Amino acid sequence: MQEVAAALWKRFHTLSAPEDFRRWAFGVARLEALEFLRKRARDRHVFGDELLEVLATEAESAADHFAEERKALDECVQKLPEEQRRLVEAAYAPGVRMDELAGTLGRTAMAVYKSLHRIRMILIECTQRYLEKERAT
Repeated sequence: MQEVAAALWKRFHTLSAPEDFRRWAFGVARLEALEFLRKRARDRHVFGDELLEVLATEAESAADHFAEERKALDECVQKLPEEQRRLVEAAYAPGVRMDELAGTLGRTAMAVYKSLHRIRMILIECTQRYLEKERAT
């Protein structure tokens, strides 16, 4: 993973368009993995090229699925009432401590956790409905 991250950094100037990043990054990762396999060809614990291709294909498919889920989640978060949306955004902001957030809101940490749990359940249901509707069309 570190080698792939370094290769992506070194080759970033070859990215033609930001919207192609994922496809480009998977291509670079595939080339790095193949190079790794070539270097380790004598090691009997290395998997073959066929398995690498299967894993790469699965990873790309999973990334597409995660992108669909992210889009659905974004849509569902926007549908939340303003107060719930602000709570979610505040709770998941970088570096936020739940006890500090609860104090700011004048609530106990447990009350905030319970509210977030209820909101997450709403978001799960909404996301599932959104994805089902998208797959049906």
